[in-house]
Amino acid sequence: MNVFQKNRMMKLLLILLVAVCMLGLTACGGKEGQAATSKPKLILGNAGWDSFTFHNEVAKFIIENGYGYNTEVTTGSTPITYTGLKNGDIDIYMETWGTNITGYEEDLARGDVVKLSLNYGDNAQGLYVPTYVIKGDPKRGVEPMAPDLKTVKDLEKYWEIFKDEEDPSKGRIYGAIPGWEVDTILATKVKTYGLDKKFNYFSPGSDAALASSIAGAYEKGDPWLGYYWEPTWIIGQYDMTLLSDEPYNEELWNNGYACEFATVPVEVVVNKGMAEKAPDVVEFLKQYKTSSKLTSDALAYMQKNEVEPSEAAQWFLKSHQDLWTKWVEKDVAQKVKDALQ
Repeated sequence: MNVFQKNRMMKLLLILLVAVCMLGLTACGGKEGQAATSKPKLILGNAGWDSFTFHNEVAKFIIENGYGYNTEVTTGSTPITYTGLKNGDIDIYMETWGTNITGYEEDLARGDVVKLSLNYGDNAQGLYVPTYVIKGDPKRGVEPMAPDLKTVKDLEKYWEIFKDEEDPSKGRIYGAIPGWEVDTILATKVKTYGLDKKFNYFSPGSDAALASSIAGAYEKGDPWLGYYWEPTWIIGQYDMTLLSDEPYNEELWNNGYACEFATVPVEVVVNKGMAEKAPDVVEFLKQYKTSSKLTSDALAYMQKNEVEPSEAAQWFLKSHQDLWTKWVEKDVAQKVKDALQ
């Protein structure tokens, strides 16, 4: 073997040696990578509204930092994301307004989706006034305007307080958002109670315009009367009173909506495969429970401080450790606390 052949042979041996080493490293790295990514990615659905987004961020932070899963959010309309939940494209639904979803009870009965907990069941909607209209606000020098106002039916006695600037012969009730089913419901309710004789039912045009009308009146200490709902940042930021109505009754509801709106249970629901896919997360979500007030407070924090839902979620977790630490094991809680610092 000449020198040229020896050199060529040495190069080939060197190349083979490097290749063997690389294969060994790849094999070792592959095992480590498999160990690091052995947990599946969990997909949360998001139908787009603020409270849904907020609860997703709270759950994500705990799931990622406490349990070590990667997460992703799929956003879309309620029908699209809920269908994804049934089909297994989405794993977790943190705000399921079941009575608003066609076929929800049937899906539960078949086991296509599994209800884990009641996130909150104290949501509300109806006619609100700023609380200072009834009780006053001594700190701002606002006197009570309608101290005996308690119910929707009481409004006929106080129409002049809510005088419509464009038609001073009547009061003004700010209605619901055009295109929403509740707009038709509320307009009918006003007629059922005979309030249309003393009030104009005024269309705000949009949810932003409706919120702006409340904020503008509240900052000035002026009277305001109209439709709103909770949880929302408005209810979290301003002291508003929901006027009471006849207790919900199906017969009254079907007769001109002559009663209060029924409360809708807002539930945490998962795909049927979650018990096998992430049993520890399922156990955590079974304990997940907040309230309309807590949610409204978080949305108000987000609005006031102009922060993203993820930041509001961390604020919530820092502010309510006595609540969420009961949802998880101690070691998980510590991991989440460490991540919050």
